Amino acid sequence: MSIAYINARLMDPKTGLDSKGTLVTSGEVITAFGTDVKVPDGAEVVDCKGRILCPGFIDMRAHRVDAESALKGGITTVILQPDQTTVIDTDAVVERIRRRAEDSETVNVFPMGVATRSMQGEQIAEIGQMLQSGAVAFTDCRTPVSDSQVMRRLLEYSTYFGALIVQFAEDKSLANGAVAHEGEIATRLGLTGVPSAAEVIQIERDARLAELVGARIHFALISSREGVDAIRAAKKRGVKVTCSTAPHYLHLNDNALEGYRTFAKVRPPLRSEEDRLALISGLADGTIDTIVSDHDPKSADVKRLPFGQAAEGMVGFETMLALALGSVHAGKVELMTLLKAITSTPAELLGLPSGKLEAGAPADLVIFDPEKPWRIVQDDLLSSAKNMPFDTLPVQGQVWRTIVAGKALYSA
Repeated sequence: MSIAYINARLMDPKTGLDSKGTLVTSGEVITAFGTDVKVPDGAEVVDCKGRILCPGFIDMRAHRVDAESALKGGITTVILQPDQTTVIDTDAVVERIRRRAEDSETVNVFPMGVATRSMQGEQIAEIGQMLQSGAVAFTDCRTPVSDSQVMRRLLEYSTYFGALIVQFAEDKSLANGAVAHEGEIATRLGLTGVPSAAEVIQIERDARLAELVGARIHFALISSREGVDAIRAAKKRGVKVTCSTAPHYLHLNDNALEGYRTFAKVRPPLRSEEDRLALISGLADGTIDTIVSDHDPKSADVKRLPFGQAAEGMVGFETMLALALGSVHAGKVELMTLLKAITSTPAELLGLPSGKLEAGAPADLVIFDPEKPWRIVQDDLLSSAKNMPFDTLPVQGQVWRTIVAGKALYSA
């Protein structure tokens, strides 16, 4: 059966399309879209009433799959990190995750496999086998590959398969024992800090190694001005480097730690206001390629502890769009630039068929109102945990409908 979405503001970051029109789906794919598309006879008609209709959001970094929470946030594809109860380190585990996702007929789930065995940074994992089974990239998650020779061999090995290596941008020895950004706030609170230098040192070493062997490398969760500058310099040299950040780094600085607020404890840590503004500028000029949620549900039992003992991480599926739109509403980032960072760019980096409005492409779509005001209420979240520092925050931008494989799986 065909479904026609009429009176939509069609936005496709891949082609730059931004116009009022109609989009038609049939089964699991897009069949037509544009300003002069006719509604097929017998089609179900959905009036978007001027809301934006664009490719469904692709979240390149999540530690758990909360399907209902993701769909409420407009996310149609979740890239699962390998730090699961059963570590994603073999083709059998990758196949099991892909099969389970396909059978569930809900949000798409693609795993990243480990980069080194047991994420120990000593022996390269069997990335070729995992790639064939459906892994889309390879990372040791929050454990950076510290050994330069291992990293070089990993990058060399990845070139045989065209695989993407994702590195956590943090020098392990400089960050050892740190729980906050090294600065005035951490000093006053008596917290051990990690300097921004830990980020830039890791980026510069691995960018040089990627340049040496001609490999692709992606840095997860850039958090500092120095990190943005290092990525920008590497790109200028022609290195095949990309990077991501998360909305909480665009929205908060380390002042959020005042009162030892453990719900603002993340890794890398929230940094200074100068760093936050540099991240926004980096997103605006394309230095930062993708926005991720870094969705990491943690129970109150492990978050409501003394700051040094509390778990890192926050939930992010349902707030990703609204928080990221803050920079758009402030006039700092173009809307199309933001949408590109959560649709077409991650699709291209990971080799996914979605992330675009194109006849024959998967009908993975989101319809949202970028101006819709609402208030984040922690207890209203559908996530398996509620750990986040944005409770009661007023925001703008809300998902109206999320469509996966042609089926509306979430409606506001």
